[in-house]
Amino acid sequence: MKGISYSRYGGPEVLEYGEVRDPKVGPDSVLVKVRAAGVNPVDWKCRDGHLDGILDAVFPVIPGWDVSGVVVQPGLSVTEFAVGDEVIGYVREDYLCRGTFAEYVAAPVRTLARKPLNLSFEEAAGLPLAGLTAFQAITGVLEAGRGDTVLVHAAAGGVGSVAVQIAAHLGARVIGTASERNHDFVRGLGAEPVTYGAGLAERVRGLAPEGVDAAFDTVGGDALRVSANLLAPEGRLVSIADPEVLGYGGRYHFVRPDPVDLGRLSELAEQGVVNVHVSETFPLERAADALRLSEEGHTRGKIVVTVDWDTETTE
Repeated sequence: MKGISYSRYGGPEVLEYGEVRDPKVGPDSVLVKVRAAGVNPVDWKCRDGHLDGILDAVFPVIPGWDVSGVVVQPGLSVTEFAVGDEVIGYVREDYLCRGTFAEYVAAPVRTLARKPLNLSFEEAAGLPLAGLTAFQAITGVLEAGRGDTVLVHAAAGGVGSVAVQIAAHLGARVIGTASERNHDFVRGLGAEPVTYGAGLAERVRGLAPEGVDAAFDTVGGDALRVSANLLAPEGRLVSIADPEVLGYGGRYHFVRPDPVDLGRLSELAEQGVVNVHVSETFPLERAADALRLSEEGHTRGKIVVTVDWDTETTE
């Protein structure tokens, strides 16, 4: 099959498009015919070697953890899915090797849920990692709900945009940081936009003089420090970007595959609560360009890699 792979850590230049090994389908996995794969910052961070301290790499590595596609072969003990089922998945294992930037991926059933019927494959591919991150942080760690004021950083990004929608759905008042060009977008998601950068604390204080009940840091550094200083008494703080959050009494969260959470997220998408904005798509052979764009850090919503089976001959 065709796919993207790298045999050593490095920049975009280490990525190669061509023949890669066919996946083996274990008893608790299904073979998914990939229609689209979401791009996430962790993809290029893994490629660069930034996660080498916590994840072993079995080279060559196929990048990508997000997928939407169609089941073509269930494993011997799988009863949850059948041939032809449309699925989404956050296909992260405990090591780097078998990713989703390929024509097929063998996905453990614990990483999958049914694809939302109302989303395209491209939209659905942008949901699993970012959506689960937001869902687990907002509902689990922060326990946001009616009456809370929630601060969400990078509210126009993949994770932030979903976090805003979920928090607003739960009845919280949401303040979202974003560049001015994204203010209307963030407002449409259900948040009150504020421009990030110098003076952010004062701008948020102007909207929430008594502080915020919960803060979701997706950026780290100055954003984390500002968030900690803006908390109301008994306020809750979580970061997905900076372990220094522990020093502020908050929680660090690394998203975990969870079929129940992913299924609930899929339901929220079908109900129209969560929408996925796809800013740009790239064909599989141009995945390196997709990662370059992700590294620039200014994406609204999601970047997605697609497999065009109408023109592919590999089956």
